[in-house]
Amino acid sequence: MIVKEIDLCGKTLRIETGQVARQSAGSVLVTYGETTILCAVNASKKMREDIDFFPLQVEYRERHYAAGKIPGGFFKREARPSEREVLTSRLTDRPIRPLFPKSFKYETQVMITAFSADGENPPDILAGIGASAALLISDIPWNGPIATVRVGQVDGDFVINPTNSQMEDSRMEMIVSGNEKTIVMVEGEADEISEDDMVAALQAAHEVIVQIIDVQKALAAELEIVKRPIPEVEENEELNADIDKLVQSKIGDIIKIADKKERDEARDELYSNTNESLEDTFPDMEKEISSQIDTYFKTAFRDQILNEGKRSDGRKTDEIREITIIPGFLPRTHGSVLFTRGETQALVVLTLGTKSDEQIIDTMADDYKKNYYLHYNFPPYCVGEVGRIGFTGRREIGHGNLAERSLKTILPEYDDFPYTLRIVSEILESNGSSSMASVCGGSLALMNAGAPTKCHVAGIAMGLIMEGDKHAILSDILGAEDHLGDMDFKVAGTEKGITAIQLDLKIEGISFDLISEALAQANTGRMHILGLMNEALPEPSEMSQYAPRITSLQINPEKIGALIGPGGKNIKKIIEDTECEINVDDDGVVTIANPDAAKCNDAIELIKAITFEPEEGQEFDAIVTRLMTFGAFVEFAPGREGLVHISELDWNRTEKVEDVVKTGDDIRVRLIKIDDQGRLDFSRKALLPKPEGYVERPKRESGNRGKHKSGGFRKDRNRGRRR
Repeated sequence: MIVKEIDLCGKTLRIETGQVARQSAGSVLVTYGETTILCAVNASKKMREDIDFFPLQVEYRERHYAAGKIPGGFFKREARPSEREVLTSRLTDRPIRPLFPKSFKYETQVMITAFSADGENPPDILAGIGASAALLISDIPWNGPIATVRVGQVDGDFVINPTNSQMEDSRMEMIVSGNEKTIVMVEGEADEISEDDMVAALQAAHEVIVQIIDVQKALAAELEIVKRPIPEVEENEELNADIDKLVQSKIGDIIKIADKKERDEARDELYSNTNESLEDTFPDMEKEISSQIDTYFKTAFRDQILNEGKRSDGRKTDEIREITIIPGFLPRTHGSVLFTRGETQALVVLTLGTKSDEQIIDTMADDYKKNYYLHYNFPPYCVGEVGRIGFTGRREIGHGNLAERSLKTILPEYDDFPYTLRIVSEILESNGSSSMASVCGGSLALMNAGAPTKCHVAGIAMGLIMEGDKHAILSDILGAEDHLGDMDFKVAGTEKGITAIQLDLKIEGISFDLISEALAQANTGRMHILGLMNEALPEPSEMSQYAPRITSLQINPEKIGALIGPGGKNIKKIIEDTECEINVDDDGVVTIANPDAAKCNDAIELIKAITFEPEEGQEFDAIVTRLMTFGAFVEFAPGREGLVHISELDWNRTEKVEDVVKTGDDIRVRLIKIDDQGRLDFSRKALLPKPEGYVERPKRESGNRGKHKSGGFRKDRNRGRRR
């Protein structure tokens, strides 16, 4: 067993190999604090010849036993991956994928399992470190290592790998991966921080990344590592020459077609015609022909941008596509907007829910509820294709999470707007940056629904074309610019600053100067988009008539039991009578929801009647519930009773209680006494006119309350036993 350790931000980072999972091509245990993950990597023995992509599978899994928990549910075992597991898998996949040789087509699998979780040091950053270290010591060719850290900002200072407790006070949360020279992947959220602060955070992260890389290299130095040979790609010069004659003169015209559909049709026709022309000379080589044409398209596409400063749709590098915004697009939803930017279109819908609509999260380390979430749907028709419809994919989960994080900063406090917020982004057309369209649409949908948001958030995707010393940064990229370019850099924010960011590279890294330049250009584009959004919807609209009206009130927590009643009797009756949804928190906050505000008010009055503290002298409309020999019990509020003693029923002497009142009678009473045990004595006669000539009889001594004429005590009015 080989172990390497480093003191990292006050805690020990430990990487070890040689003790567990020894049959894997490479495996490591990574421990930070008391959080431990295992990463094992393997590649198949036979290369796949039938594919034109790298078959990499990265899977991160959490085990509930890692935090001393047993999974919920009937089967008591971990189910399909949670969203957090999917997001961690993506965060690990994205920085390592570009570093594999392009000709390496062996199925490769990176398996990461969380074995121990201390609740303070999240395992997601260890996944990236473990994947890098395991690949580095394996026989799989890979141009690493890389390392991953988390960056927070507490009291103005950057904190690397903050604990969960520290993150509660942090203005930002960034997951940053990098190599020895620069960063290669970023994803996170922030509380409207400036572009300069963002770059400073990335630089602070990179300093620690270099230290972690040194530990991995020290581990690898003690092993005899023999990498597999990188497969060589044989060039068919005769085929390439013939393809060049057929397509080279046509590609320049095709990439200048602005409309995506027309451009794709022209490209497909070129593929088809070229294959037909070369079918006799080069049979069964359609894949090689298409691959070579793709290479020509990529070269021509990039050259046009670098040399002419013109993009395929005719825009300049910093120009934003035309934007149209239609608020209130759907009539019965609580809030909706159709946001269109060029050939990317998102229909974003907001639904206002109640506390019962909160999402329950049950993970390895956390159990909590979310009252805000955003779901992103990317159906095949949005790109004019036919595709398989199944479970929500990683892409949808990742894009939805980025848009969700982008909008968190502007949301109203729950106490001011006690709704559960669900935003759904339906991508109807896609040609670049549908996630950022979801951010813009989500911000507009919130205002359209009447949510008192602080301001608008806009998102923009930036691209990069770089060849040698030349580079071009592109604003509001197209799908082709994402596919054929070197960078996908998404930035969301308000007029004050950045709220979320995501950086993916297809090259081995870019300088911090380029990052600063891209952020500055993104800021200009974002301000343009925010201006259009403010013109379309400058302030929150009136709330939809179909949205629930939610009000809340605070009651004494000691009165929760009285409000619920035996077996839920009281609260069930209020819900039945008012048709409201009612939720009671342990701290005494009661929320009432119904589209009809009048019914909400009725429920509030009933709740107040049950939970208020009555005072002597108050008058109530009550219902007689029980008759006793010594008086009548009355219900003056739902579930709350008191006694009208027989002597307080009428001014005249009452021989039998039933001579004056009967069960079910409505009577008006006044509270005349609250004894030291909290029992309530009411009077009916106090509200009746005193008969003419009435003579007040002497009161009995207080110590004789409840005695019969025989001197024995009457039955207790509550329990029915002799005292």
